[in-house]
Amino acid sequence: MRYVREILDARVYDVAAWTPTDRMVRLSGRLGRDVFLKREDLQPVFSFKIRGAYNKISSLSEAERRAGVVCASAGNHAQGVALSAKRLGIRAVVVMPVTTPTIKVDAVRHFGGEVALNGDTFDDAYAYARTLGSEQGLTFIHPYDDPDVIAGQGTIAVEILQQHPGPIEAIFVPVGGGGLAAGVASYVKFLRPDVKVIGVEPADAASMKAAIESGSRVTLDRVGLFADGVAVRQAGEETFRVCRDLLDEVVTADTDEICGAVKDIFEDTRVLAEPAGALSLAGLKTYAARNGGGDGALIAINSGANMNFDRLRHVAERAELGEAREVLFAVTIPEVRGSYRRFVEMIGGRTITEFNYRAATGPDAHVFVGLKFADARREKAELQAAMEAEGYRVLDISADETAKLHIRYMVGGRMPGLTDEVVLRCEFPERPGALAKFLDAVGTDWSITLFHYRNHGADYGRVLVGLKVPQDDRDRFRDRLAALGYPYEDETENPAYALFLRAP
Repeated sequence: MRYVREILDARVYDVAAWTPTDRMVRLSGRLGRDVFLKREDLQPVFSFKIRGAYNKISSLSEAERRAGVVCASAGNHAQGVALSAKRLGIRAVVVMPVTTPTIKVDAVRHFGGEVALNGDTFDDAYAYARTLGSEQGLTFIHPYDDPDVIAGQGTIAVEILQQHPGPIEAIFVPVGGGGLAAGVASYVKFLRPDVKVIGVEPADAASMKAAIESGSRVTLDRVGLFADGVAVRQAGEETFRVCRDLLDEVVTADTDEICGAVKDIFEDTRVLAEPAGALSLAGLKTYAARNGGGDGALIAINSGANMNFDRLRHVAERAELGEAREVLFAVTIPEVRGSYRRFVEMIGGRTITEFNYRAATGPDAHVFVGLKFADARREKAELQAAMEAEGYRVLDISADETAKLHIRYMVGGRMPGLTDEVVLRCEFPERPGALAKFLDAVGTDWSITLFHYRNHGADYGRVLVGLKVPQDDRDRFRDRLAALGYPYEDETENPAYALFLRAP
């Protein structure tokens, strides 16, 4: 009840927009459900974060306003704080990691914020912002774990229920730290307890789901960075207390499903949602597939559209997989004259999205092929069975992250006689000199045998690296990796690597 009163009293419309809730005509037709999208991409900072930031800053005392505010953020919260402070005539210092893309730094400065770059990660920036706050008497504006911020975000629920008075089955809310979910759930469950409020997290950053399942807040060892706006290692204390009691469930979405949702939003609205912005729609689609038909509307919140243009190539690459319209196969065929042509004839009139092949020594060759389907979930099993009936060995690698990120671009490269190769998939902060720093940290004790680097316009880079590490030296090698501090996965036993890159 306290949050309901505070939501209704929240001062957000001095600067925030009352955004529409639009029906997604194309997606509704495809799913056979009434699907609506709450358009927070239409806010002045292209994100819902302006609501909570303004409500918090407008509540400060005169003394606090004179001193100014500080926050730590690499994205939407930073812009919300900067614009809110500018509108109220308050000094705002925004601490951002040095890895933050220039477009985001420039946006904060455009809205009047003073940018301080510090550290490689959000945790570094957060610690420095707290230090600045103590030293200069600045009020820290938390991105989610603050009652005034939660109440500001909860005004979205007021708008949704007024805009859609008819039956609603569920509202889907993206979850990072949990401020938006706590605000929306507080209001909806008070006025419409029959309406489900479902949180959606990235599968590789599901801190709220882990906390609810364990009964207390947990800190994830690492989080994926694709949906960077919700990449939070630990849910907030207050937000966890609220979400634990009021959310009906928390579902997760992987990178491909998020990319598919970005495409859905573009096709219905011609808006490019950021990954975190499309997250709730990805969760909605999972729910609809699981639960079948229903009478009430399904409503997803598009929480933001601050998309770096360079990331579009990655989203386009992965959207068809996320929509279950594309499948990636690794197919082993006989290395004899005419077998390549026979394999292509077997594919028939299906649309080929990718085809990688190189002649090989020995009796077998391996083909990396992408195929487009109207409904891959149903049709791929039929094709795979037909190929296997022809004697081909077929491996579905549609869910293999290493294959999708790296190996598809490296097909055909092998080094005969190479032994003791260890293959790692790593992520590290993207900044000038980061790649050299990574190589320096690995050191020169082990020869590099393979290297593929990709950056998708984000603030982190992705590397697939192979090193020659004798068996009796692997404990020392693992100690070096631990000291390196970058998250990594050992892909030495990855089946796609074995087929296309491992030495014969």
